[in-house]
Amino acid sequence: MGHVHSHLSEEERQIIQIEIGNGTSIRRIAGLIGRHASTVSREIKRDTWFPSNENESYRPYRLAPDRLRAWATERLRRGWSPLPVSGRLRPEHPGDESMHRCPETIYRWVYADKARRERWTRYLPRGHRRRRRAKGRGVARSRIPLRTSIHERPYGPSDRSRFGEWEADGVIGVGCSPHTEVERRTRFLMARIVPDKTARESVGARFLMFSALPAGAGTGVTHDDGTESARHAELRERLGMATYFADPYSSYRRGGNENRNGAIRRHLPKRTRIDPSMADEIQAIVDEINNRPMCVLGYHTPAEAFANELPSLTKQQGRCTSK
Repeated sequence: MGHVHSHLSEEERQIIQIEIGNGTSIRRIAGLIGRHASTVSREIKRDTWFPSNENESYRPYRLAPDRLRAWATERLRRGWSPLPVSGRLRPEHPGDESMHRCPETIYRWVYADKARRERWTRYLPRGHRRRRRAKGRGVARSRIPLRTSIHERPYGPSDRSRFGEWEADGVIGVGCSPHTEVERRTRFLMARIVPDKTARESVGARFLMFSALPAGAGTGVTHDDGTESARHAELRERLGMATYFADPYSSYRRGGNENRNGAIRRHLPKRTRIDPSMADEIQAIVDEINNRPMCVLGYHTPAEAFANELPSLTKQQGRCTSK
């Protein structure tokens, strides 16, 4: 029972904010995080009250003044979810309480009435009224030669402390498919159009992407179990990268890549025809995603987080050279 009365963690607060925005009941949220419903209720009341409206009637989805509404909606149009919109407000407007709102307030503003909901939910990252939970299916025998299972990686699925570990996948489209790579620690995204899904074309795209990175920024990569990854051993031989494979039908074990692919889907729905002439368009989408702040990065962007890791690589290489 001691856990019930302890302070909520930042992760628990984020879950509450997200699930309230999804319309989840307080009792259901309490069950998800293992807390008492009254604890969740107090957190919601605490986090939706702001000094700027202490003398006004209680309106938890209020987005006044006009300056705040304009700032927030401009970011929503870019595809930012309410979480980074909220997180970026405080560092960009320090000391101005009228420009500070929590994610749940922004969610409620979006869903407050039918007209607003129809206008703004299409800009949310997945475009769904409710987020969908990832679920695995059965496990089948793999046909990948020299395959090393994800269970043999020297770190677990929740360990993102290592820089230079990537997750690979493809964004399926009509015609060609962009191959994507996401760096686990910084969520930095790379993508390159693959003319077809053959193993040769796929490994060629990966080699071009990884060989352009600074030394030490590509130490390992985890793939899905598709046959287009069959020539993964070439990455080991040519670049010295460790290669691992998730279980079949278990894309949730590569959550970072699945999340980034979902962001790409906003711009390139499943029936979109993709061809090699769209390389600049794909790169523009990647740049937009890499420059979108993320809660898990302390509301820095993946591009900022990736750049911040590079000086430490230079220092490490300098120490190795001096020896």
